[in-house]
Amino acid sequence: MDFKELLAYQKAFSLSMQIFQLSKRFPKEETYSLTDQVRRSSRSVCANIAEAYRKRIYVRHFISKLTDSDGENSETAVWLDFALACDYISAKQHEEMFDETKEVGRLINYMIQHPGKFGCNEKES
Repeated sequence: MDFKELLAYQKAFSLSMQIFQLSKRFPKEETYSLTDQVRRSSRSVCANIAEAYRKRIYVRHFISKLTDSDGENSETAVWLDFALACDYISAKQHEEMFDETKEVGRLINYMIQHPGKFGCNEKES
């Protein structure tokens, strides 16, 4: 299995691409702040899932990278809150993407709680 087959990766990648498309419409003055931050954090969710999967031989590394991914996912949710508060996105867009961050978070936490289902040797400590 490849990390790209993981549902958490697929959903996080899809959300990241939605954010990219939507953030193209953010004001130019946000280029190096909100636009950059929300894009980076959403992409980092995917990158950390991929890295975790490649480190799954070591349970602690797997969980550590997934924890990083979950943190980036939460950061993405905060940037979406700012985008809403600044009127860069609609309440409907915010709700839909915020719900997706919650779903991604649930999937990541499932992976953290069940590393053996993702190829980790749970006897390693």
